[in-house]
Amino acid sequence: MKVQCSLIVLALSVFAVGASAQKLDLKPGLWEVKHKMAAAGGQMEAAAAQMKQQFEGMPPEQRKMMEEMLARQGVSMSGGGVEMNVKMCMTPEMIEKKEIPVQEGNCKTTTKSLSGNVMKMSFSCTDPPSSGEGQFTIVSPEAYTTKMAVRSTVQGKPETMNMDMTGRWLAADCGKVRPPGH
Repeated sequence: MKVQCSLIVLALSVFAVGASAQKLDLKPGLWEVKHKMAAAGGQMEAAAAQMKQQFEGMPPEQRKMMEEMLARQGVSMSGGGVEMNVKMCMTPEMIEKKEIPVQEGNCKTTTKSLSGNVMKMSFSCTDPPSSGEGQFTIVSPEAYTTKMAVRSTVQGKPETMNMDMTGRWLAADCGKVRPPGH
């Protein structure tokens, strides 16, 4: 479960797009980001299956409490943590700084190419230790897609997880969802 959560945090953290001169044409406000993760066997897949089993095995009141706690943070999970929806507030400053959706942790992102609305990048993180490549595509000012391949080591064995994310703008007002760090 810890590995799964660490990779979810990683998915939210690596997409500061760096020194590109191109302005990101995205609307500030409340966004929903849907994550789907897939691993080809190994520890991460086993951890996802175990997490799903534990979540489904919770007494109804405990499961409801867990779902409510996650919902207060703008997070909902399905597929035992393999699929996750996160609501987040993106400020005009975040968009201006090209932080999609937020830069946290110890990750360094390098833009490999930028053509029109598609940016390809690589990244390296120390927390959790991982690296990989990704492609960020702006579909419209109200939508984007991301594909990532994340390489890490789980219990001494190399693992690769593929992540697909879609971002969808919901509203100009973030409501109760606060920008990261606030």
